[in-house]
Amino acid sequence: MNKKLRVAVLFGGKSGEHEVSLQSAASVIQAIDRERFEVIPVAISREGVWRIGERALPALKGKMEQDQLDQLASQLPVVRAEEEASQLPVMDWDAVDVVFPVLHGTYGEDGTIQGLLEIADIPYVGAGVLASAVGMDKVMMKKVFADEGLPQGRFTYFLRSRLEKDPEGVLNEVEKAFGYPCFVKPANLGSSVGISKAKSREELLHAMKLAAKYDRKIVVEEFIDAREVEVAVLGNDEPEASVPGEIVSSNEFYDYRAKYIDGKSVMRIPAELPEETLEEIRRLAVQAYRVIDCTGLSRVDFFVRRADGKVLINEINTMPGFTPFSMYPTLWEKSGLPYSRLITKLIDLALERHEEKKQLTTQVDVE
Repeated sequence: MNKKLRVAVLFGGKSGEHEVSLQSAASVIQAIDRERFEVIPVAISREGVWRIGERALPALKGKMEQDQLDQLASQLPVVRAEEEASQLPVMDWDAVDVVFPVLHGTYGEDGTIQGLLEIADIPYVGAGVLASAVGMDKVMMKKVFADEGLPQGRFTYFLRSRLEKDPEGVLNEVEKAFGYPCFVKPANLGSSVGISKAKSREELLHAMKLAAKYDRKIVVEEFIDAREVEVAVLGNDEPEASVPGEIVSSNEFYDYRAKYIDGKSVMRIPAELPEETLEEIRRLAVQAYRVIDCTGLSRVDFFVRRADGKVLINEINTMPGFTPFSMYPTLWEKSGLPYSRLITKLIDLALERHEEKKQLTTQVDVE
């Protein structure tokens, strides 16, 4: 009988997307194939405290039914671990076959946890250090996309320190570049946290101060009157794109409330667009994926301009939301890959990538 692989599911974290991570992780834990895998839950608190195994389960209360938590507790493998660790977890990592970091935003999707796992030589789901870091930082991402010639909207960025020293100068630059309305975002965050649409000078200053609470780097983008279309990408060296889907937001734009609270936004899958437009979106999604050297998974977001149908890339997310109702797994469900099989595929891709890395030599041949 084949031994089950032990999957450590990491969730929570110090990001502004902590709550979203809990929802995603609860869904992954419930749907993972128990014929192949054993789950070791690892919760990271907002303060950065790691709790492992049964001590991690209270973080999932309210995200899973109590009987599901009790069943999970009864199935937990025995893993030696400290009571809790404030910085790094002290546990028997040799007992872990692969890590699924269901962490969104900073300290999880930005290359930091990926670097830790690389040093520990532990296979993990998703993008590596470089792709995670570039995909997380909207400024670097946009610069890389521009260098590749990917079509995108106009943008600029400022450091928080400059905003504090010269707010008038910053406001003047934005008004000269874009006018109103425009969008303001923290450079390193997701799930639409800290994002605002500014329609006046007063709103712009407020939006920039809000974004500056989350990051030292603030991105300002031109307003584009467009339809919002997303596509899921899966794979390592030979990535594939799902059918594209359109988001029809319940709010003025697809903000945090529209994504996770109102529950009124509509997903149209496949997006009701000409076939050639859908193919262009899928092609650009795979190109963007390869440009940042992504592996495992990503969701790539696009604008389709209403005036002329022009396709513009918005951003790439290397660890998108993962509830059964999130766009990424839903797109694959509509493409013929059910949620549970998607999780299995991602774990297999992680193991494949790790095995490939093991073939590399660390020794220098000197003749």
